[in-house]
Amino acid sequence: MSISRGSIRKAVIPAAGLGTRFLPATKAIPKEMLPIVDVPTIQLVVEEARNAGIQNIVLVNGRQKVAIEDHFDHAYELEHTLSERGKKDLYEQSHAISSMLRLISVRQKQPLGLGHAVLCARPAVGDEPFAVLLGDDLIDSDDDPGIGQLCRVYERTGAGVVAVMEVEPGQEKLYGIIDAEPMQDGLLRVRDMVEKPDPSVAPSRMAVIGRYVLPPEIWPLLEQGQPGVGGEIQLTDALQKLARQKDGPGLVAMQIRGTRHDAGHKIGYLRANLSYALKRPEMRAEVLDLMRELLGQHA
Repeated sequence: MSISRGSIRKAVIPAAGLGTRFLPATKAIPKEMLPIVDVPTIQLVVEEARNAGIQNIVLVNGRQKVAIEDHFDHAYELEHTLSERGKKDLYEQSHAISSMLRLISVRQKQPLGLGHAVLCARPAVGDEPFAVLLGDDLIDSDDDPGIGQLCRVYERTGAGVVAVMEVEPGQEKLYGIIDAEPMQDGLLRVRDMVEKPDPSVAPSRMAVIGRYVLPPEIWPLLEQGQPGVGGEIQLTDALQKLARQKDGPGLVAMQIRGTRHDAGHKIGYLRANLSYALKRPEMRAEVLDLMRELLGQHA
C-alpha cells in the first residue's frame, strides 16, 4: 500500500442513520437536514471542513437521504426565480452552497455501525489520511475550525488524532473514554480506549467526540473488525488497535478550542439553535426577549 502523508484533502461524513431520536420529524426528512435556525445541520459541518481547507466530502449515505445531495446541488429553478425577483442575497446564498466543495456520495447499504460506515468510504478516500466529522456534533469555533485543529496535529505528528472533552462524573457510560498520558505540547498520547464504560472502572473522564483525523493504516484495522453488540462494527475498536500498535503511527487526543453542541439529542439540538441564534446580531435581542418571556411563563 502506497501511503500519502500530505495535508488532509478529504473528509468523510457518515449520514446513513435513521434518526429515530427525532421521529416523527425524520420520517421523511433526513436528520442531517434539520435546521439550526435556518441552516441545515449538515451544512454547518460541511462549512467547518471547507474552512479547514478540505476540498472533498465523502458522504456516506443511506436510502431516502437524497435530500442531502440535492441541498448541495444547483437549484436552477429556485436560483433563477430569486434572480428574476431581485433577491440578490438569497440567490448568492443558494448558489454558494452548490459551489462549496466537491461532494462524493457512497451508500452504506446495511446499518452495521460507524466503523462500517467509514469503511464504506474507502474507495473514494484511497490510501491517504482523511478527516471524519459526525453530523450530530457541531463545533462552534469561528476563527479556527475544529477539524482544522486536528488536521494540524496530524500533519505535525503523523499519528491518528481524536477530539476529546472532559465529561461530568457519571457520564462516562455515554461515550468512548480514553486512557492516555500527557505529552509536552498539550496533547494526550492514547494508550487504550473503552467504549461506554461503567463510571466506576472508566480510565478517565476524557470522552471522544465526533471529530477524527485518521491515517490510512486504519483501513486494515476496520476490515478486521468483528461485529459487536447489535451486529455493528465499531470505529472505537479500530482506534483502540491503532493506539496499541507498537510499530504503527499511534493515536493522540486533543481538546478542541470551541463550543461543542450534541445536536443528536433533543436538548442538545435546542441548545444549538439558541446558541447560534444568539450569535446573529439581527436576532439576538428578540431571542433574549423570547427566552425571558418563556422563563417568566414557566418559572
